[in-house]
Amino acid sequence: MTEPAWWSPGETVVWRYTRPRHSSESVRPMRVVRDDSHGLVAWLPAGTTLLRPVLADGGDLRSVPVAERFDIDRHGRANRLDTWHGPGILKVAPAGVPWSVWVFRGDDGAFRGWYVNLESVHERRDHEVVTQDHVLDLVVQPDRSVVRKDEDELAAAVRAGRFSAAEAAAIVGDAAAVEDVVRRWASPFCDGWETWAPDPTWPLPELPPAYVAKAAYR
Repeated sequence: MTEPAWWSPGETVVWRYTRPRHSSESVRPMRVVRDDSHGLVAWLPAGTTLLRPVLADGGDLRSVPVAERFDIDRHGRANRLDTWHGPGILKVAPAGVPWSVWVFRGDDGAFRGWYVNLESVHERRDHEVVTQDHVLDLVVQPDRSVVRKDEDELAAAVRAGRFSAAEAAAIVGDAAAVEDVVRRWASPFCDGWETWAPDPTWPLPELPPAYVAKAAYR
């Protein structure tokens, strides 16, 4: 079996969240921190240009009530160029699992906790990581307490047909699996990523022109 080509620290990769039934997607260029058989770690610095999904009229997705948020036929989708504001985000994607862990910091640089984004198992392509967001998320506080986030959105996504009841149950099961990882304080939570700092010589990663061209709003 051929070993995958690992990306080197400092390389740019594109982290894509595709959207079912629509061409809108979230696309974030990031710097590789580590990439090996254990998984990918990548850095999204403040000021990075990215592509994000918006409503067909350019409005923010969260401006729509939760009950209607996943009704794409009623509220269409488009892409907007935007900039990542606030502190940068370190993303840790362990190999073969349907989630990634984001290390959050405050504006003062102090560690604020972990955000676990539930998503499909990552596909590696030519300098791309491709996945789909699973709506339900977890917030892990520095004291290791865990809170589930956006359960109401997952229920709305099921009603809108984005996920079946069986798929939603599997997503809830994934959340429970992460909660078990936290209880055991296993990798990646125990790996010390909260103390990591980016290489100050790295320039901002650039969004590839093909994705810039997809933006309906700038």
